[in-house]
Amino acid sequence: MSDIPVLIVGAGPTGLTLGIDLARRGVPALVVERADELFPGSRGKGLQPRTMEVFDDLGVLDAVRAGGGRYPAGMLWRDGRRLGEHHLTDPVETTEEVPYEGWMVPQWRTQRILRDRLEELGGKIAFGREVTDVTQDEDGVTAHFTAGPPLRAQYLVAADGGRSAVRRAVGAGMTGEAVDPLPMLVADVRIAGLDRDNWHMFPPREGRDEFLTLCPLAGTDDFQLVTRFAEGTRVDLSPDAVRRVVAARTHVAAEDVTEVLWASDFRPRAALADRFRAGRVFLAGDAAHVHSPAGGQGLNTSVQDAYNLGWKLGAVLSGDADPCLLDSYEEERRAVAADMLGLSTRIHRGEARRGGATLQLDLGYRESSLSAETRTTPGPVRAGDRAPDGRVDGVRLFDAFRGPHWTLLALGTDAPEPPQGVRLVRGPSHRTYGTGLFLVRPDGYVGWAGDCAEGLGDYLGRFGRG
Repeated sequence: MSDIPVLIVGAGPTGLTLGIDLARRGVPALVVERADELFPGSRGKGLQPRTMEVFDDLGVLDAVRAGGGRYPAGMLWRDGRRLGEHHLTDPVETTEEVPYEGWMVPQWRTQRILRDRLEELGGKIAFGREVTDVTQDEDGVTAHFTAGPPLRAQYLVAADGGRSAVRRAVGAGMTGEAVDPLPMLVADVRIAGLDRDNWHMFPPREGRDEFLTLCPLAGTDDFQLVTRFAEGTRVDLSPDAVRRVVAARTHVAAEDVTEVLWASDFRPRAALADRFRAGRVFLAGDAAHVHSPAGGQGLNTSVQDAYNLGWKLGAVLSGDADPCLLDSYEEERRAVAADMLGLSTRIHRGEARRGGATLQLDLGYRESSLSAETRTTPGPVRAGDRAPDGRVDGVRLFDAFRGPHWTLLALGTDAPEPPQGVRLVRGPSHRTYGTGLFLVRPDGYVGWAGDCAEGLGDYLGRFGRG
């Protein structure tokens, strides 16, 4: 017998998102974290519009909005003089179909918000539990730790980062490349006398690569510092060294860096796991794909992994769906992760600009085995696509979608009364969707679309909803 249905290794954004999604479905899961506390740094500070939609569904949108703010315009500096604004990306124009813009929240705060929601739903995090090995058989998975007894689960999800111990334990390879050969430093600092109206950018001198940026972190008194060093440099993470590099590359004096709250070094790379599933073990987040921070795709892609996997684990563990449903996780998410890795790398190297593709709104699963488009003349929204927001006879669609259920949209056509676990929204032909029946999955993607109800029951039957 298993101790728990799902063991989630890693209390980062991926693991916490998955824990919340399972908890709201009534699926007991335990999140274990090797550290003694949540990650303390701001690292993944950018939340894309699609991630904001996920957070709406999971019940944390208001807290996320209150805990952050919009990105400021960049300001270029040279020799203590402002050279002018620099815009990294075009602003997102919100519409009825795209209600949320990107939002800046330091990662440590995002994780605290997710932890609070997880605990509100009855979920738990066990800190100080470092996984050393994972073994599995036909009936379950056993995780072994540096301290404490082993734990057995029906399924295990590795959300333990780019150096994932779980990934190594199950023998999953990871293929990648260095995106930038130069070492980098990221730190959270407090600075006296520097305005918070701009993302301050200090370009390198001619012939050098040692740029530095200071981004005011919305909702805090902190700045996120990012800088790059010459090849072969050993990055010193001490507070005094951080102060010295700020003074050397900006007009800010060392003593004006009043606090260094957190610092880390890294070399940007792009890597993709050869597989996202090994038996009863699933890889998600950085354990499955490692991004350059350029373009703000890593944390957001990771949250989408968890959101994709959560409803599928819930359906299988409740007995509503055959376990083969879980095969679709790798089928759907690995291709998306590969695309996002390529985009992040191109942005880092200056070969692409942040734009519509970074918002993650156009990502979908049209080629998935779970997508069934049966209409003779499909419209702009097809099976596999993200289901946009909008209004149908006064009902806001995201309000209708919110929760762990499926939703059937009947637009300009008749629909049968749906089975339990499927909400029905009826209305006239819609300006975005057009005419037809649209069955929206629990993760907000259209699973099935048809001109009439023929075939709908068979499709729902795959998930215990027929």
